[in-house]
Amino acid sequence: MRILVSGASIAGPVLAYWLTRHGHEVTVVERSPALRKTGGHAVDLFKPAMDISERMGVLPRIEALATGTTRLSYLREGTRKPISADVTKLFAAASDRHVEVMRDDLSEIYYDATRADVEYVFGDSIASIGDEVVFEVGAPRRFDLVIGADGLHSNVRRLVFGEVGKTFVGAYLAVLSVPRDLGVPGEMTGHIGPGRSAAVYGARHLDDARAVFLFRSPELAYHHRDVARQKELLRQAFAGMHREVDSWLEHLDGDGAFYFDSITQLREDTWSRGRVALVGDAAYCPGPAIGGSTSLAVLGAYVLAGELSTGADHEAAFTRYADEMRDIVHTSRAFALGTAKTLIPSTRLGVSALLRGAQLLTSLPSWLIRPLAKLNSKGVRMHDSMRVKDYGRQGTATAAP
Repeated sequence: MRILVSGASIAGPVLAYWLTRHGHEVTVVERSPALRKTGGHAVDLFKPAMDISERMGVLPRIEALATGTTRLSYLREGTRKPISADVTKLFAAASDRHVEVMRDDLSEIYYDATRADVEYVFGDSIASIGDEVVFEVGAPRRFDLVIGADGLHSNVRRLVFGEVGKTFVGAYLAVLSVPRDLGVPGEMTGHIGPGRSAAVYGARHLDDARAVFLFRSPELAYHHRDVARQKELLRQAFAGMHREVDSWLEHLDGDGAFYFDSITQLREDTWSRGRVALVGDAAYCPGPAIGGSTSLAVLGAYVLAGELSTGADHEAAFTRYADEMRDIVHTSRAFALGTAKTLIPSTRLGVSALLRGAQLLTSLPSWLIRPLAKLNSKGVRMHDSMRVKDYGRQGTATAAP
């Protein structure tokens, strides 16, 4: 089949990879004129997504570009002594196999794995979907299927599904590029208080460091493309927190990469209509930074491609895809809501409990942490509970360039 995929971030290229391996002809359209370099935060790949990446032949490159963060060090507002924790032990509790990598790096790796076999059209987007797909720039074209892999603010979802159910978690995430010398490779250092936290980290291969901000707030009035307004809101949220945080925010006036968005869940369980389907954050975003959305997107793309390989009836394949993903999506949503409350405590007591809890967990011996965590597959072990089926016709993957 001729399949159009909208979105070239994470789910789109992974989906394109597996669709081409199953014999489909794939075109990926991306609104941005090139691969997005949005200043994205580091993202986590847990065991299922790492297994899929290994089958794609790209895992060595992903591991080579890992951030290498091993320690957290946070200072509570109004105190002078930071509290530190061992990140490696925290992730050992969460997954048997894990890597943290910059979102931009991961997107580029998946793109490089597909660009020889997939048609990429940058600087264009879908205007309407009918018998033909009408583009904003290019000439109309015919496709058998259209897949929206275009994120939380999906254009395909808006065109085909209209307004869908969403849950605003009550918090916001922002990421800012800052000078490299402000971040220490291997360590995330920051400040935390009731309803807000700010931290900075680096990685050996990055030319900059990243400052990441989380804060609670009632829903704010802004457009997701109005960067000036987003920067204004970020300054307001972190005014007076600490002079070091003020120094990070001074770089909002520069031209470095910047990201800002609400932490919002999609609550719909219908991810297809006719010959159109959704995947990744466009379909079931559990909430940026809190619900393992990157691993969920990789798994969803793999499953969707696999189900489309098992027969000519695309509607039946879409149904099987939804059946495979539904339970883990529901679990991810519930997990993310709990994580938001934990990561952004609203009281001083909650802040103290979070930091002391992390410190206590990482003081335990490594041989004890993982067995204890495995007692709860719907909690911290939720990610490893995702099943990776073998669709049988993948062939032998070769390493990407």
